[in-house]
Amino acid sequence: MFRLSEKGEKIQQMFDTIAPRYDFLNRLLSFGIDRRWRKKAVRLLKYRENSRILDVATGTCDVALEIARTTPDSVRVTGADFSPEMVALGEAKVTSSPYAARIDLKVAPCEDLPFPSETFDSITIAFGIRNVVDRKLGLAEMWRVLKPGGRMIILEFSTPRSLFFRQVYHFYFRRVLPMVGGLFSTYNAYKYLPDSVLEFPSHEAFAQMIVEAGFRSVHIKELTFGIASIYVGDKD
Repeated sequence: MFRLSEKGEKIQQMFDTIAPRYDFLNRLLSFGIDRRWRKKAVRLLKYRENSRILDVATGTCDVALEIARTTPDSVRVTGADFSPEMVALGEAKVTSSPYAARIDLKVAPCEDLPFPSETFDSITIAFGIRNVVDRKLGLAEMWRVLKPGGRMIILEFSTPRSLFFRQVYHFYFRRVLPMVGGLFSTYNAYKYLPDSVLEFPSHEAFAQMIVEAGFRSVHIKELTFGIASIYVGDKD
């Protein structure tokens, strides 16, 4: 049984705490752009009839539901997240959706996915990889459970390359976002968000980490002036 580090436990507890207001604040603080980013990531999936797709760090299941909405009825979707409260909210959303029979959920961290090797045709993780304490292990686990020929898609915040947009972005992330987040939820949690983004590796460094985990044909697509990025890697 995988045991989270002290840092991992604190992050898990933080997400349990902010879960009730998570969807609302995502829409508010991103001006709704996060939905478009998720749709762009889901469009990059590889699947066929009867495929299985895994959404890691599924949270309240926005990506899992989008996958189900845009794939054939024969495709099954599994969501995994280390926050029980997030999974509980996701379960409620799934149950009230038309896709309840096609989506199942697990409480599990990225570093210890409870699935046999070579189970899934595609894997997604949206705005979750920066919360994985041992990213190398998390990437290795996603590679392990992915079938040969399968694809991993990572959607994550990033730092704009343009000096102007980077300055605006940093001001919003460091000053505005924690203040607004604190009004509706927990200030420290929404201070953690910009801190975790600013500490995340550069595009090049993270892409190299993906390659070192065994993925091939790794490429990056920047979104909305580089505020977010999609990383895509295939398994031979």
